[in-house]
Amino acid sequence: MVKNSDKPTPEAKALSLFLMAFKTKNPDYKVKLKRINRQWDLVKHDELDNNDYQKEVKAILDGFGGYDKVIEKTVQHYINTTGEWNQKGDDKYCVDSKKIADQIFVKRKGKK
Repeated sequence: MVKNSDKPTPEAKALSLFLMAFKTKNPDYKVKLKRINRQWDLVKHDELDNNDYQKEVKAILDGFGGYDKVIEKTVQHYINTTGEWNQKGDDKYCVDSKKIADQIFVKRKGKK
């Protein structure tokens, strides 16, 4: 059994972080998080086709309003909880989430 070294897509990363953020508020999110993590493990071990995994990720994301909406909700949650956004990196998810975090902080400064 050879491990697949692919990284999750930005969409999968967004979904995973969203579900982690809200799993204590909604038990269904916790179930979905476990399922999507289990599915990714199967993909890494070549026991599940990556395309099937991506279809499931997209379907769940669409149910939450899409990639952009999920990122926005996740970033807003962490900013409300911790007062900051610490996601760093140069992958698509990090760039997209940083942009949204910057917008949130600009809006907050404008309200003061």
